[in-house]
Amino acid sequence: MLVPPLSPTAVQLRVPDFFIVGHFKSGTTSLYEMLKLHPQLYMSDFKEPRFLAGDMRASYTYRRGPHYPETFEEYLSLFAAAAPDQLIGEGSAGYLWSQTAAANIARLQPGARIIAILREPAAFLRSFHFQLLQSHIESKTDLRKAMALEGARRRARRIPFRSHLPQLLQYSEQVRYVEQLRRYHAHFSPDQVLVLIYDDFAQDNQATVRRVLRFLAVDDEYPVTKVEVKVTQRYVRSQLFDDLAYWVPRGQGSAPSRAVKSTIKAFTWRGLRHSTVRMLGRRVVHGELPPPDERLMTELRRRFAPEVVALSEYLGRDLVSLWGYDSLA
Repeated sequence: MLVPPLSPTAVQLRVPDFFIVGHFKSGTTSLYEMLKLHPQLYMSDFKEPRFLAGDMRASYTYRRGPHYPETFEEYLSLFAAAAPDQLIGEGSAGYLWSQTAAANIARLQPGARIIAILREPAAFLRSFHFQLLQSHIESKTDLRKAMALEGARRRARRIPFRSHLPQLLQYSEQVRYVEQLRRYHAHFSPDQVLVLIYDDFAQDNQATVRRVLRFLAVDDEYPVTKVEVKVTQRYVRSQLFDDLAYWVPRGQGSAPSRAVKSTIKAFTWRGLRHSTVRMLGRRVVHGELPPPDERLMTELRRRFAPEVVALSEYLGRDLVSLWGYDSLA
């Protein structure tokens, strides 16, 4: 991404000073909300603008969806309310996965501070899969089956019709942590990149946030308030009824498959009300999260053990023991 010629208005706007770059489902939203309370920091109300990740462009948008910034001026306007003495922060979890974000951030703000949070791969992928189901990006409710489709989906096959970010369905790419960090270290000095471990943040929110405040060189004695963030708690049981519950309230958007569209038409022709659809979602579509499939979790840990070993060496920290990979048979 090259910074385009700026309008007189955009010239007066500031760019972010630091970035929470990810990872998904690893505490980035909690960190964003807690930093947002600090008077020396300004975090835009629009979380996850994704503007600097060209490979995170959605394949379609629906009319009731959020309006992501499309121009450089729109992006900078997210931070227009920052006070002159505040550091500006931006948080887009996909920036760590993105192939383009690190270089784009460096072009925009060479002095940027980068914050990444990493989570044990198997637990991360399980949580990430649930999130993709909730977000209508994934359709396979079985994680093993979803990961088995990576090859076909890389060739643009077996993509769920409503998947507006199908690029995220390459699950294995999500946990290439060393490769992701190297992209940032190629553009930023070591003292500009802070890598946090999810376990530390989950165990002691306040200590981790104070570490971030010191990294940003702001007052780390300011009271830190823990912010509870809603986590994924619903499990998609039925693909068909999830399609109905998703599309009927929206009415328009990217066209679903012919079969689902016909079903929706039949239901709406009969006067199916939005409240009924919501009830359908609560009672039929979604259920409580099932317990982890321990066999699958073990398979994933064995598969990604080399990545954990490499990450331990890269960061100089024993994540093999912390994440229980030393006990794998």
